[in-house]
Amino acid sequence: MPSSRASTIPLGVKVVYTAFLCVLVPYYWKTYGPANFLWFCDVALLVTLAALWLESSLLASMQAVAIVVPQMLWVLDFGLQLFTGRKFFGLAEYMFDSGIPLFVRGLSSFHGWLPFLLVWLVWRLGYDRRAWIVQTVAAWLLLPASFLLTDPPPPPPENPAAAVNVNWVYGPGKTAVQTWMAPELFVGVLMIGFPIIIYFPSHLAFNALFGKRGESVVPVMPRSSEVE
Repeated sequence: MPSSRASTIPLGVKVVYTAFLCVLVPYYWKTYGPANFLWFCDVALLVTLAALWLESSLLASMQAVAIVVPQMLWVLDFGLQLFTGRKFFGLAEYMFDSGIPLFVRGLSSFHGWLPFLLVWLVWRLGYDRRAWIVQTVAAWLLLPASFLLTDPPPPPPENPAAAVNVNWVYGPGKTAVQTWMAPELFVGVLMIGFPIIIYFPSHLAFNALFGKRGESVVPVMPRSSEVE
């Protein structure tokens, strides 16, 4: 439940977000397959829906810790290519591919606005200090699942849109598997690296900015001696 000091989320935001997911989820499921929803960003889409309707500080904080930093790299990449024509990471390169329907690229635009929505949600609801720990546990479930349930790159020729190498469990990129270490060891490195490199620093930043707003306000019952 949101604290008594937090404003509620406007109904219009909840309805528009829900309508967007009603379009995106069936399309992504049919086009990319259910395994696509193991991506951290796609998980964030679904969990944010629950965070909006429940006005849950914990759920919003978890997703902010999980994806704001990585998705801001996407925003940087998109902006750089939009204004200069140059690529930095190549994360948003597909947004400029005229071979991909504009409708599809419009759906994928959530990578650009979702991190800002999450920051706004945490500002409205407050930051829950448990978020980075709970998100770490979630990542420890999602990363092995991605390794076990998705295929290594590249995608098969008969289905080039198939979800492969979800959460980069086979190495960075969509064309080749990493050969630096054993595949299982690489997944273990990711399980350690995400919390240390992304989640905990994000936790420190959100806690410094919004931590006090996230403190729950619980009425304290007076002691019997005070009543007397």
